[in-house]
Amino acid sequence: MSEWMPDAPPTFLGFLTPMPLPFPVLPTIAVLLAAAYVVGAVRLWVQGRRWSVWRTVSFLVGCLALAAITGLGVEAYGYALLSVFMFQQLSLMMAIPPLLVLGSPGTLLLRATPHHGLGVIVLRAAHAGLRSPVSRWALSPWVALPLYLFAFYGLYLADVADPILAAPGGHIGLEVAFLAAGILFTIPILSSDPLPVRFSHGGRALDVFAEAALHAFFGVFLMMATTLLIESFAASTVALGMDPLEDQRLAGGLAWSYGEAPTLLMLMFVMHRWFRDDTARDAADARYADAHGDPELDAYNAYLDALRQKDT
Repeated sequence: MSEWMPDAPPTFLGFLTPMPLPFPVLPTIAVLLAAAYVVGAVRLWVQGRRWSVWRTVSFLVGCLALAAITGLGVEAYGYALLSVFMFQQLSLMMAIPPLLVLGSPGTLLLRATPHHGLGVIVLRAAHAGLRSPVSRWALSPWVALPLYLFAFYGLYLADVADPILAAPGGHIGLEVAFLAAGILFTIPILSSDPLPVRFSHGGRALDVFAEAALHAFFGVFLMMATTLLIESFAASTVALGMDPLEDQRLAGGLAWSYGEAPTLLMLMFVMHRWFRDDTARDAADARYADAHGDPELDAYNAYLDALRQKDT
């Protein structure tokens, strides 16, 4: 067993203990993203331009969670236990992306990037990405939902996970893929950034419902399984003095319970935004009608007057 692999059953303190991991790819990405975001926010504040503190806190908390889940002891146990690996997957797909997306990094990029030198190239690339049909396709539900299907059912039930985890860098590759899939799914639902396509509130709620049912059913299936679906974690789980089948059932319980919490919060956020937008639109329509009249109501009143005159 490698020096960075755990040799004792997991504890809460062990999950939070820093360990010398071989390839800290995602922690490094988290640090770079946080640094770039802080530079952009500070640039706006120094110029006297407004930028939401809550957006900044949301994004930085997401970066902190990303670095912790993939850079502390939980990452080492993620190589040994399916339940911990499932916790990482659920966090990377469902808990961290909303925090990053609600930070509106795209809007910050467009507002804080200087309009000269290298900044011009960055802005042109950003605008080209917004106009690209590839972006419209990547953010469509025809991409996000199949990715979710594969991340759970295809990966664990089609015997795909074992070959990937056995390959060099396979564990980290899956983590990157989980994060990318979660971001692609979350952007059309929660993002306030400029996007190549906007979904209706009903479409967003439907996507969240579909995703919730998807991983909840998968969690129940995993809890009820009587055989191991993933062999990669069997030997390391036994070495830690644990039952691989019980660990698999714990992973299913996490998919069924922990995975539902971020989805429920996303649904509540979508419904709140839906109600807020409808209320604002109704108020705007009422103000316009007070100032300019309501053509439909005026036409209906004229019709009633004509009928009254005809009867008279």
